Amino acid sequence: MTLSIFSNQNTWHLIELFLWMLGAFLIGWFFWRWWYQNKCSNEISAWRSKYNSLQNSKKDDTTMKVKKVSAPGVSTAAAANFVDGVAKVDDSVKDDLTKVEGIGPKIKGLLNDDSIWSFKQLSETAVSRLEKILEEAGPRYRVHSPKTWPKQALMAHEGKWDELKEWQDNHKGGREN
Repeated sequence: MTLSIFSNQNTWHLIELFLWMLGAFLIGWFFWRWWYQNKCSNEISAWRSKYNSLQNSKKDDTTMKVKKVSAPGVSTAAAANFVDGVAKVDDSVKDDLTKVEGIGPKIKGLLNDDSIWSFKQLSETAVSRLEKILEEAGPRYRVHSPKTWPKQALMAHEGKWDELKEWQDNHKGGREN
């Protein structure tokens, strides 16, 4: 007498159960795929129409609209330095803040974003404000110590470049010992 794995009645029930489960899975998968493709195609067409409308409006409007700002007690010359409430910075007041030990291009950008453009402005800035700027920029900027930046900026503003160079040579990383 030879025994086969398929001679047992329970084996056939297990195979039948497996086939039903496989069929249910495939039906569910095809339904999900159909639903997801329809959902995505609707979103893509919505985004595409928004993009096209923006492109068309960009072609129609080639001039920049500037809103005039007025405030009581502010001269028109001072108001001319503002566009939509944002101050325009005169290039003559922009200093290379990276001359200060401890300030690189990224930190210079953070300071510029906070309206600090010149050595004079930096020298008049409280250390707590500088620490807050670095704190808000994220964890990679928290390791920097801005305690000496106003002092260095004051030397640069006053044109004491030799004194600044000597100070930076004596203080590693712009930190006082």
